[in-house]
Amino acid sequence: MKKRSPAWKGVNLLAAAVVTAALVYAGAKGAGPLPPIGPGFNPGTGVWQMASDAQRPTTQTLHIDGLQQPVQVIFESNGVAHIEAKNDHDLYLAMGYLHAHFRLDQMDLMRRQGEGLLSQVVGKKALSSDEFELQLGLERTAEQEWQQMKPNDPARAALLAYSAGVNDCIAQDEKSGNLPALFKLLGYQPKTWTPVDSLVIQGDMTQSLDFSTSPLDYALLVKSLGYRQTMQFFPVLPADAQHPYDPGPYTSDGAAPMESLQTVSDAELQSVLSLQQRLRSLPADAIHQGSNSNNWAVDGTKTASGKPLMAGDPHLQQTLPAIWYQVAGDTPDTHFSGVSIPGVPIILIGHNQHISWSETNVQNQATLFYQEKTDKAHPNQYFWNGAWRPMKSVQYDIPVKGCPSVPLTVQLTVHGPIMTQEGQTLAVDWMGALPSPDLDVLLNVVHASNFAQFKSALKNWHAPSQNFVYADDKGNIGLISAGYYPIVKQGDPWLPLPGTGQSDVIGTIAYKDVPQSYDPSSHIVFSANQREVGPSYPYYIGTTMDFFDNGYRADEIYKVLSQGSNLTVQDMEHLQNSTTDYLATEIVPKLLSSLQGAKLTLPEQAAETALSKWNDQMDVNSTAASIWWTFWTQYLQDTFGPWWKADKVPVASDPSLAIGPNQAALDEDLEAWTLHDPTNSTFTAPGGAKRTAPVVMQQAFSEAVQQLSTKLGTNVANWQWGSLHDRAFEAVSQIPSLAYGPRPSGGDNWTVDAADSSDGFLSTAGPSWRFIMDWGDGEALGIYPGGQSENPMSPWYENFIQPWWNGQYAPMLSAQVAAGAPGHVTWTLQ
Repeated sequence: MKKRSPAWKGVNLLAAAVVTAALVYAGAKGAGPLPPIGPGFNPGTGVWQMASDAQRPTTQTLHIDGLQQPVQVIFESNGVAHIEAKNDHDLYLAMGYLHAHFRLDQMDLMRRQGEGLLSQVVGKKALSSDEFELQLGLERTAEQEWQQMKPNDPARAALLAYSAGVNDCIAQDEKSGNLPALFKLLGYQPKTWTPVDSLVIQGDMTQSLDFSTSPLDYALLVKSLGYRQTMQFFPVLPADAQHPYDPGPYTSDGAAPMESLQTVSDAELQSVLSLQQRLRSLPADAIHQGSNSNNWAVDGTKTASGKPLMAGDPHLQQTLPAIWYQVAGDTPDTHFSGVSIPGVPIILIGHNQHISWSETNVQNQATLFYQEKTDKAHPNQYFWNGAWRPMKSVQYDIPVKGCPSVPLTVQLTVHGPIMTQEGQTLAVDWMGALPSPDLDVLLNVVHASNFAQFKSALKNWHAPSQNFVYADDKGNIGLISAGYYPIVKQGDPWLPLPGTGQSDVIGTIAYKDVPQSYDPSSHIVFSANQREVGPSYPYYIGTTMDFFDNGYRADEIYKVLSQGSNLTVQDMEHLQNSTTDYLATEIVPKLLSSLQGAKLTLPEQAAETALSKWNDQMDVNSTAASIWWTFWTQYLQDTFGPWWKADKVPVASDPSLAIGPNQAALDEDLEAWTLHDPTNSTFTAPGGAKRTAPVVMQQAFSEAVQQLSTKLGTNVANWQWGSLHDRAFEAVSQIPSLAYGPRPSGGDNWTVDAADSSDGFLSTAGPSWRFIMDWGDGEALGIYPGGQSENPMSPWYENFIQPWWNGQYAPMLSAQVAAGAPGHVTWTLQ
């Protein structure tokens, strides 16, 4: 992606030329997922019409079908919307209308991805995604959720009203010939929006945050490294010291013992490799990778105001348009302010008049794979609990643009859909496939006024498992890791399990036993994807490879909050934007010690001096940051690389097994061994001379300096972190001219201001929304890197990025204050 100025604004003439050029290119040759396009360029109804809705809205009255009473929508000058309605029905209808007006392209792509209908509009290149989603069954789950809602269910009423609002907007756009650009570029009309579509989008997010392939990865590791070595490198419990937010003591009804599966057969290997090959062709967000998010709260004993401070910043893919749409809603019965996902009629993170909340991902292995027993003598059957059982099947006909439709048969066992029958039949049992009343839970959270009500609401939350942080106006704080935690009868859940019945899920961890904390004596609660409980927790919740962070963000948050006093909003802002690398604070002194007395070249001497003076911050202009990151990456490679090579770990077949800083378990191992076990046998390569941590560190340091000298020259002053490390916000359309960046950036995978990436150098994920709640004055702040509109010609397309980049925040105003703010406009809906 070509670098461009971060000051680019879609509203000026230069931007218009850039957008026009991008669309012309797409129309001629196709770009990203877009095929060559012609009809979209009709001057009356084509993409030129995109400019007609590119200006800021003006104060006006709009006629919307289905409203029971008039609604006011107040837009702040930056695009943040405030809905004032007389009843909840009209609130959710107006929310659907706003989402569709500003984000219909995004919404339609998300529902199509989840419903396996991308091929219908972009052609056969999306067929693998459609087939996978239909196998996984997001739409089947959404249909069950909708059918299970009772007629008087508030979630059902919200979905119906919301859908009506979306369809009102679609009807108006079709009548005026002003559908968003994507429909014109791809030459199709959006179908009517339904409640099931919203539930599918809810499922899209669950899949992105909750569906993993760890058992497949473990199978490949066990086949190459062997069981013992695999579990040494990727243990269940971390090798390093963690800071759990719920340290116990724990109560338990007793967890079932595990039995180790020592080997992986050739047939199992074939099935795993076959499935992994399919999964690599899916969109990046189809499989959960890495860890997500920070949140914390401190009570009034540690704040200047004497009331709680709460903060949260979920780390997701950073795209344009962004995943979030900021909105506030007010009726006589409902009050909320926060961020919503276009397609879903409620906020996920934010506050009401009395409580605030935010979320991070939880360590919970919610994806299990089962080896079903099948044979040719029993076609379309599987052996379970002592008998052959017929597989259920679901038939699909996938429409493909420009090609004949593709038939698909999805077979289901008691465990779930069959994902492959190459070598061995593998089915997946994923907690996200269970019908979950998540929308009902969120509506109850929005209406909660105390922790008891908040906790009661979350009891029904199933997936994705989330750490819900809490603070309220009465001075209380808390954290609950809500979700379905499966309990397996026996066996190693981190490997594919036998599907004959002895290793089935027999229940979930009782709600009273899931990790949680309320008004702790430490006066703080915090989660940053670290293991949320201590080693004595009696239940299995995952391994160091599954939904688990190495704990360095949590370590830094714990250090700052536990030592802090008289904390203010500014302290929360500083922590959310912190680029301190906690691991560097521990390892760099050991590295410098290992270099004492060594014969160093001039560049190595300069690098050693830079590290000795470093403040451990991954700032964009820091040379020591580049040295540190390059060293740690090489230190990992020099320690584990010989073992990977000797045992032929199949990185080519499964790139997620590659050695690197994003391999949390290996980071934890190497940290623990360097600090406490420098003679660990892993430092000695297979068949090689004995080595220790200091010896390998010296080697890695020398190699890191050589790499930087080759890449950036021998002058250490030029080794700035920003010369290696960028952030980029990709366009959902995959048209590069509509993206932002790459731009030199501070931070790394482990800083609180996370710059998540697979290679450590180009970050496309990170804080997608920074939120701070100060219950001292009841005021909230928030910012996300993007804008409210998906139209690249709009001044609200990327107007939040620069303040977000600068660590700035916008006050989350009340409707009354917004109505008096400069530059606001008002829509009257009737």
